[in-house]
Amino acid sequence: MRTLIFALLIALIAAPASAQDWGHYDNSRYGYSVEIPPEYLGQGESGNDDGQEFQRVRGAQRLTIWGGLLGTVNEAFEAEVKWRMAQEEAGAWHVTYQATTPEWASFSAIKGFRILYQRMIMLCDRQSFAAFSLEYSVRDSAAMDPVVDKLVGSLRGAC
Repeated sequence: MRTLIFALLIALIAAPASAQDWGHYDNSRYGYSVEIPPEYLGQGESGNDDGQEFQRVRGAQRLTIWGGLLGTVNEAFEAEVKWRMAQEEAGAWHVTYQATTPEWASFSAIKGFRILYQRMIMLCDRQSFAAFSLEYSVRDSAAMDPVVDKLVGSLRGAC
C-alpha cells in the first residue's frame, strides 16, 4: 500500500513538471493554437503571419506550423489535403499512412532515414485551415510518438 501511495505521489509531482516544459503558440491571423514541445526554438513569425517554424537542434527535428485559406489552391478541405500529399510525394516523400475526414486529416511519409508527419484541421470559419508538419529521424520514431500525439491533440481553432 505504501508503494502505491509513493508511486501516486511521484506521478502527481512529475506530471506538472512535464506539462510545464511545453510551450504554446497562438496565431492571431487564422485563430488557431498548438502546444510546442520542449527544446524547440521558434525561428520567428513568417512574413505573412500565417505561422512559424520551430527547430530542435538535438535530434535534428523541425516543426512547421501554418494556416491557410481554402480557395487559394483548392476549394475543399479534402482537395487541399490531397494537394499537400501530392506536393510531398513530388519532393520524394513516400506516403505510408493517411486518414482524412471533412474536419481533419493526417498523413505520414518517409524519405531515406527521415519521417514526416503532417496534421491539418478545418478552422471554424470553414474557409481556412491550420496545419503542422513534424520532421524527424527514423531512429527517433518511438520517442516521437507521444510528441506527435500531444501535437495532434493540441492543434485547435479558436471557435
